[in-house]
Amino acid sequence: MSLHIELAEHIDRTFGARLSRPVEHKQDALVVYLENGVTLIVRYAAADAYSLRWSCGDAELGIDTAPLHRELATFPNHLHDADGRLRPDPLTRPDDTPADNVSRVIEALITDPALDLR
Repeated sequence: MSLHIELAEHIDRTFGARLSRPVEHKQDALVVYLENGVTLIVRYAAADAYSLRWSCGDAELGIDTAPLHRELATFPNHLHDADGRLRPDPLTRPDDTPADNVSRVIEALITDPALDLR
């Protein structure tokens, strides 16, 4: 079973009541619509290679593992905040399971899509 199919089932099973509509499957991504207006795009190429980007209103943020920012404490994973600044990733770990990483992100986004970074 593909990782995206497994993740979609996990998201539906765990957060179904908090979704505004079912998880959409795209060719290389999942689109998750939370009841609070957040749209989360989930791309997992491997357990340690992922991009989780979300928008809420005009704000766009994201976490990815592109190995570009060695200066950050959480290298290779990092957060792009709503102002385009790079920050250590407060939510995911490349050595954790995709389901656990996505769950922590969704739980945080349900509480505060800006992750209290304002």
